[in-house]
Amino acid sequence: MDSIKIFQGYGKVNPIEDPPPTHPKTKPIIAVAISLIVLLTVVIGGTIAALIHESATEPPDEFPSLSSNPTESLRVVCSVTQFPDSCLSSLNNTCTLSKADPERIFNLSLRVAMDELRNLSSLPKTLISKSNDPRSESALNDCADLFGDSLSQLGESAAAMEVGPGEKMLTEEKIGDLKTWISGAMTNLETCVDGLEEMGSTVLDEVKAKLQKSKEYISNSLAILSNIHTVLEKLHLKLH
Repeated sequence: MDSIKIFQGYGKVNPIEDPPPTHPKTKPIIAVAISLIVLLTVVIGGTIAALIHESATEPPDEFPSLSSNPTESLRVVCSVTQFPDSCLSSLNNTCTLSKADPERIFNLSLRVAMDELRNLSSLPKTLISKSNDPRSESALNDCADLFGDSLSQLGESAAAMEVGPGEKMLTEEKIGDLKTWISGAMTNLETCVDGLEEMGSTVLDEVKAKLQKSKEYISNSLAILSNIHTVLEKLHLKLH
């Protein structure tokens, strides 16, 4: 009887009750998500609006665009030189381009330097003809050769700027070569003066005075070339 009762006890199984129904919180979650999206939209929109306003209210650029004011562009180019006044005065009449392209201004500065030095090419011989000082004559003959070398280097530089359609006036490699040639032209003039000084020449002061403008023009060309990237950046341009 006891065993029957045991089996009867095992045989009676209580039905498994279903868990109470849950109430998903989908609606609150969706509401929170929508609120976050709206908030992010407002924040991003506000940021963009602020940036647009800031851009619109920025003061005008210190340097006007190239096409709007060629005279100002020339001033920007000459501002990087050691002799901005001589740069402006020598190029103002020459720079008749409707757009004062810095690379073309550099090319014009080379030609101005060449013209000035060419006008002085006969100076050593002229001074020799007036001198009775053998030491001065020797140094002046050296100056004549040095002037010729400088003209060749400036001429080679100007020739390198002559390019065909689609070719770049300046490249990084060409800039390096031009710096070497123009620096050499300047060194030659300084060597001439140094030679006259070492010889105690009586024409030293006259030669130095007559070379001053030529040295300034060559210096201007070298400075423009050395700072060409800075100038182009100020005018919002690139090498072309």
